[in-house]
Order: sequence, then C-alpha cells, then structure tokens
Amino acid sequence: MDRSGQLLKITVAFGLAAVVWASCETASAQNQNWGGTYSGPNPQAQWANPGAQPGGYPNGYNNTAYDRTAQATSPGNPNQFRQGMPASGAPIPSSYPAQQQPVRPVQYTAPPVPTVQQPTQYAQQPTQYAQQPEYIQSPPAQYAQPGVQYETQPYPQAGYDDRPIRNFIAEPPVPQYPPGYVPPPGMINTGRPMGGAPIFDPPLGPDAFLGPNPAYDPARTADVIIQAEEAQTGRFQFGLGVNSDAGVTGSIVVDERNFDWTKTPTSFDDIWEGRAWRGAGQGFRIEAMPGSQVQRYMVSFSDPYLFDTRVSMNLSAYLFNRIYRDWDEQRIGGRVGFGYRLTPDLSTSVSLRMEDVDIYDPRVLGVQALDEVLGSNDVYTGSWSIVHDTRDIAFAPTEGHLFEINLEQAFGEFNYSRAEVDLRQYFLLAQRPDSSGRHTLGFSAKAGFSGSDTPIFENFFAGGFSTLRGFRFRRTGPKDGDVFTGGPFRLLGSVEYMFPITADDMVKGVLFTDVGTVEESTKIVWEDFDVSPGFGLRISVPALGQAPIALDFAFPVNRSDTDETQVFSFFVGAAR
Repeated sequence: MDRSGQLLKITVAFGLAAVVWASCETASAQNQNWGGTYSGPNPQAQWANPGAQPGGYPNGYNNTAYDRTAQATSPGNPNQFRQGMPASGAPIPSSYPAQQQPVRPVQYTAPPVPTVQQPTQYAQQPTQYAQQPEYIQSPPAQYAQPGVQYETQPYPQAGYDDRPIRNFIAEPPVPQYPPGYVPPPGMINTGRPMGGAPIFDPPLGPDAFLGPNPAYDPARTADVIIQAEEAQTGRFQFGLGVNSDAGVTGSIVVDERNFDWTKTPTSFDDIWEGRAWRGAGQGFRIEAMPGSQVQRYMVSFSDPYLFDTRVSMNLSAYLFNRIYRDWDEQRIGGRVGFGYRLTPDLSTSVSLRMEDVDIYDPRVLGVQALDEVLGSNDVYTGSWSIVHDTRDIAFAPTEGHLFEINLEQAFGEFNYSRAEVDLRQYFLLAQRPDSSGRHTLGFSAKAGFSGSDTPIFENFFAGGFSTLRGFRFRRTGPKDGDVFTGGPFRLLGSVEYMFPITADDMVKGVLFTDVGTVEESTKIVWEDFDVSPGFGLRISVPALGQAPIALDFAFPVNRSDTDETQVFSFFVGAAR
C-alpha cells in the first residue's frame, strides 16, 4: 500500500478514537451533574419508584416502578425550582443544597363547572318539567383516562323551548405520545398542543386550561353608541390676488368633494337640502379667474375610485387667456387623465391633452419662430408621469421630498418629444418641543428638454417669482431681435433656508440663492447661468388662504446682457 493509503488509515483511526473519547467525557459530565455533591436521594432512583422513596409523588401507585426518562428531559417537568429556576428542562445543579427538594407537583383537577342561576320568572317550573332528567356533561371518549373517576355536573332545564342551559367549555388538547408510550396510571395528562414529550401535573401552570369561553360571556359586552355628523364637503369661495408674474387676479370657485353625477334631483327640496348630486365621493369644481393679465375658466370632474377600483379619473375643460410681453395667447381645450396610486406616497398617471392655441397681437413682426405660429394651432399630446411625494405641507413644506418625472409626446400638427424632471428635498434642522418654530433647509432642481419641432409657445422660459427671482417674468435666455423666444432646454436650481421670526410662526424669514439657464441646445455653458442670491419674508394669514404672502428681494450677481432684472418679487392672495 502506498504512503497516501497509510495516511488515510491513520487519519480514520484517530477520528474514531476522538469520537469515543468525546462520548466518554459527555457521559462522565452527565453523571457528575446528576450526582456530584448532591447529598439527597438519587433522583433517578427516586423517580424509578415514586411511592417507595421519601421524595416520591403521592399521586402514583405505591411500589409501582415506571420509567420517567421522558419527563426528565421534557421542558416543564417537576425537576425545576420555583426560586432561581434554571432553563426549562435543565437538570438540578450539583451545588444545590440537599435540604431543598425539587418542587413537588400538585395534582391538577379541572375547576368545577359552574351552574347557571335560573331567573326569577323560571323559578316556578311546571310539573311536566320538574320530573325531567338532568343534563349531564361527560368528557369526550378520546379524553377519558383509565382509572379516573370524572365528576358530573347537573344542569337544570331552562323552561324555554325545553332546551337545557349549557356552558361552553374548552376541551383539552389531544396529547401527543411517542410511539409505544403508555402514560402511567393515576396521573392526569394535559398533553402538549404542539407535540413533544408528554408532561404530567403542570408544575408552574397548565398548558391547557378548562373554563368558560369569555367570548360568550354577556357580562363582558357593552353597548357603544357612535354619533357622527357629516362634514361640509361643498365650498363656495371668493378670492383676490396680486403677484409680480400675473398682475391682479380674482377668483370665484364652486368646489364639491362628495359629488355624485348620477344623483339628479327629483324635487326642489333635493337641491335646497343638499341631497342632489352628492354622496359618491367624486370631485366637481367650477373656477373663474378673471384678471388684468391672466384669465382662466375651468370645469373639472374627478373620480378617485373609478368603478370601485384603485384607478382614478380626471376630466377637465378650460379657457385660458394670457397677455405676454411679445404676444397674446388663448388656449381652449381639455384633458383626460387616469391615475393609479402604487403606495401612499407613490402614484403614476397617463393623460391626453387636446388644445386649440391661438397666437395673436404680436408686438414685433419679422421673427420667424413667432410668425410661423400666428393664428390657430392644434396641439395634441399624450403624457406619462410618476410622482413620489413625502412633503408634510404642499405650500410651505418643512420636511420630505418631491420627485416627479413627466414624459410627453406631441402628435398631429406638431411632432416632438418632451421630458421634465422635478426634484425637491427639505431637511428639518431644528424645532421647538411642541413641533413649532421649524428651521428648514430646502434644495430644488428642475430640468426640461423638448424636441426640435417644438413651437415657440411650448418652449421653456425662465425669470420671475416661480423660476428665477431677481429677473423679470420670462425675460431671460435666448432672444431673437427684441423677442424672448425661450428654448428647448432649461435647467434651474435653488437653495433656501427658512426660519421663524415670530413665536406664533406667522412671520418667517428666508435666505435663498437661485441659479438657472435656458438654452437653444442641450450644451451647457456655465457662463450663461443666471445667479441671484436674496432674502425674503413669508407671512401666513389664515383668512388669506393656504399659500402665505411671499415678499422676496433678489440681487443678480451673474446674468446675460439681454436679461431684464427685477429686484423685488411678490405674491399676495386672499380667499373667503
């Protein structure tokens, strides 16, 4: 045999020797644990004949030997302590004093079955009921133990439909015995619901307990009366606003958040009492916003759970009229959209936009991009968007983020693709113990790209309160002659720190820096970026609506020679 075969035999021999040695050490350790310095009776001998030993159990038959090895190794056996109890199933340590014996188990008997007290009206039973046999409840056959006398409890007859009154008693679990194992006589076995070695005389509490089912106990029930009143779902609102981007505007709004288009009125009372067109949780809104530079009239309908599904539907029709610096624009159209909420913060939607855009009254003629679209233009687009929004307050967020992606494709008279990304992140830096006086640091970034066939009225523009503070509305970026034409690419960014000034948080201060550019191509020229740091105030007046009054002062530090600046920008609105 070669050397490798000899080495293999030697290795196997050493392995077998190691296994035998480990087994001997384990057996020796177990003998020391069961014996050791424990001066009391030998537990193994004691358990072998419980009736003959001083520490035996009185419930067993005297001089009857049986093997309780399964009990000794079973969690919950009597070989435990009530004070300083080791892990369940562990043997008695050798250091335990001899005068303290293991806890003797107590014979467990089922609690007596309560009798039902008869009401007074049934105290005098008719004669025919007095002689009826009593109802006796006995345990099911599969739970009967040999040699055990079960007590029976009489139940009086109820007097109603001749039916006996019974208590609903929980049945003990079926014991799981090892194959061929016979329980010792004289012991009540409660069994283990999950199987394993059987246990006897529960030492610290039964695994199964017998008693009335509390679900059927009338004393544990109570009447609860809930009084609720439906909230106001309709709103009729007047408003007045003025801002540096759109001039003076007014608004008249009729808004119903519990609309039902199928619930037509059958009488004048249905309209007067508010029962008509209500009750389905749909939304209906009519808005009229006349103004000096902007006019908008819109009717919209929404169903958040279309056909009782998680799909939402939005329909709108509108008339929009806007006076810009270089031309006037009117849009008449509508939009159909369907949305789906994936999670409480994540939603997606698709929509179809159909518009007739009329460009008229140009300030300057001879600009090709403007001259090509004068008159009526048909615009049809389909778009898909996904939004993840965790902001706490939409108008003045203090924490959370907004991430939105919108992809749009135009077809028909104009054929171009469009993509926009909007990211806003707000960090809560500090606050008072009552969650007021919040200091917030916010970052925002917007990017947009549109194809080469994009008409001038669909280009991107920048400048003004909502894009670049410190510059006049839509008066930055590419310029053809004396006309701001915008561009197919835009990139905006802003950093803003908001902090409280008054203790009631009605007045807050703002420090900010706005950065942005509009280009005729996707090539970024860093020298063309407009930069304007500044400061401002936010004044919250409940009577003026949800949006606070915004007053900002911005000072451009980098700009193009053709850009028009505006240091002060503002937004003021009031609604009732």
